[in-house]
Formats: sequence, C-alpha cells, structure tokens
Amino acid sequence: MAFSLGRRLYDLAWRSEATDRPAWPPRPAGRLIWLHSPRPTVACGMAELGRRLAEEDGFAILRSPLGAEAPVDRTPEVRSFLDHWRPELIAIAEGELRPALFREAVQRNIPILLLEAREPWLVRGREALLPGLIRSALADVRLVLALDDGAARAFRRAGAAQVEVAGRLEEESAALPCLEAERAALAKVMATRPVWLAAMVPEGEEATVIAAHRACLRLAHRLLLVMVPENPDRAEALAARLTEDEGWTVALRARDEEPDPEVEVYIADNLQEFGLWYRLAPVTFVGGTLAAQGALRNPMEPAALGSAILHGPRTGVYGTAFGRLGAARAARAVGSANDLAEALGDLLAPDKAARLAQAAWAVASDGAEATEKVLGLIRQLTEGGG
Repeated sequence: MAFSLGRRLYDLAWRSEATDRPAWPPRPAGRLIWLHSPRPTVACGMAELGRRLAEEDGFAILRSPLGAEAPVDRTPEVRSFLDHWRPELIAIAEGELRPALFREAVQRNIPILLLEAREPWLVRGREALLPGLIRSALADVRLVLALDDGAARAFRRAGAAQVEVAGRLEEESAALPCLEAERAALAKVMATRPVWLAAMVPEGEEATVIAAHRACLRLAHRLLLVMVPENPDRAEALAARLTEDEGWTVALRARDEEPDPEVEVYIADNLQEFGLWYRLAPVTFVGGTLAAQGALRNPMEPAALGSAILHGPRTGVYGTAFGRLGAARAARAVGSANDLAEALGDLLAPDKAARLAQAAWAVASDGAEATEKVLGLIRQLTEGGG
C-alpha cells in the first residue's frame, strides 16, 4: 500500500540522522504515562494534567522534554525508548505526528491521544515528499481532542477518524496565597478607598506610574497606589525621592507603616506578597511592559484573583498569556504614560473594572471541563492496567 511505502521511506530518511541511545534516567516504579509537549505553548496544561494523574491516580508521569527528550522518530530509537519507559498511554499536544512511534505503539497496544490539537504536522515536515503519510499516522491515533471547530475540521480533512472538540486544557491555578488575617486588616485600613497596584515596576517605569497616579487623583482624590518596585532594595530611596522631591505622602511596608487615609503611595518590598495585593487592588498594572524587556509577572496571577489588568506592549515571556487575555477582552493594553492614566481613570469606575476582571478570571480558570474529559478518557483507556 502507498501508506506502508510512505512509512518505509520516512523511516529510511532518518538513517543519516540516527543517534546513539541517550542516557535516560531510571524508570520510576509503577504505571507510567508519557505526556509530550513539542512546544512550550501548551506545556502548562500538560503539566496540570500530569499533576492530577499523579496525585489522583498514582501514575508516574514522564514529560518531554522535561523528564526525557522524545526519541528520534525512527524505529530502532522508538523501540529503545518504549522498551525503557513502558508507558501505558501516550498523549501528545498540538498535533505533532510521529509515524514510527505511532506504528510501534499500536503494535504494543499503547493508546495514543492528541490533546489541544491545532493542526496535524509531521515531526520533521516531510509530508510533501511522502504523500499519505499524515493520513496513515492519524489512523493510529485513538482520539484527537481538537482545540476548536477549525482545528477539528483540519484533522478530519487530513484523515482522522475520531475527532472531538474539547478546547484548552486547564493550567495550574495562578491564584497566589495570602494570609487572610493580613488581608482583612489591610482592607479595614483602606476602607472604601479606590486602590490600584503597580506590580514589579522597573526603575524606568516609576515616573510613568507616578504620573498616571497624579493624573487620576483629579478624578478620585482618595486614590491609593500600592507600588512594588522590581528591585526591593530601591524601596527606601524611592520613598525618600517621592516624599522629599515631589511632595507625596508615602508609607513603607518594610517599616511596618500602614496605608492610612492620608497616604497616597504605599511602597511594598516583599515579592512574596503579591497574592495579598492582587486581592486588595481592583486594578493591576503589570510592570516591565512599557519601558523594560517585558512583563515581570505572569498576568494570570491578577486574573485568577479578580484584579483588572493594565499592561504595555512589551509582553515578553508571557506573550501567550497576554494574547489569551487580549483575545477575550480581559486586559487593557496601553502604549504610553498618557494612555496608562486614561485607562486607569476609566477603570476607576467599579463596574468597568469588574467586567474586565470577570473576563480575566474566566480566561484564568478556562479548561477545567477539557481536563476532566481527558482524565476520564485516560482512566477508561488504562482501566485494568498493571
């Protein structure tokens, strides 16, 4: 058959690239599932899935590329990999197809799932040279759980027989903890004052944040800014400059001072207390996004705790998270100091901040249903295993 010929040619194409067997770590005892994320875009969802399988079902979890690199997709390497790890099930994210691995797994009766599948693609992109190979590889997949309707159509056109739309996997909760007694005490001191948080502010953004605060005080004269500088060692010098040079009334958390009614800027220097500030501030500006190399905190942290998000154009390593928030209209992007002041002024209206925060929370908590579906399917497929 053409498909078998395509697979043989594919296998032969790897010969010049074959490598020695890597020095894998010892296999953990017990039942094992292999979760493979070809790219980091879905690694968080796979990590949460692995955590739950380990904690709730007792599986050992092999995650590539973290626990071990995936093997070269050539029969000898694949056999060596499967002989060593002996997984009960293989789950691969995004839609990467590995024909040699799939063939060997099917012969060993190891189920294969594709999760958060976006589109089918060969591990080395040789489909143009080997027609029919994608269709042949998809025939070995037990079930494709597509990200959305468009992805499902792409897999069906490519030849997948079993395709369902499941959506995005749930990520580990970004909700940071805090001491409830501390939160309640500070909430009492702040009373009904409007509050906003500038989180992890680099030195180059301090003036911008203060300018936005000054502009918005004209709209809400009791407005309180909680500022956490990127470098905690700058807290004292920053407080002195704001007090002596600019006339602000400043309190420092490092001195156990409180944000009393007359305090306009409250400077916090403990980077372990963001869970506290996200809960107290209805609006958060993510530092590093205006004048640095990118966001210095994960925007899913304030999103998970009900704080509306403001950010500049430089999203850095959290670009995917900001993209999800932006697509859901769950964050407000600004491009300059004037934009920051305008956006902050708009969000001082509690109803507007609440709408943005609710949308952000929905993004942060997205995926629970998909993860439950996958857990149930894996349990069904591995029922009665060793």
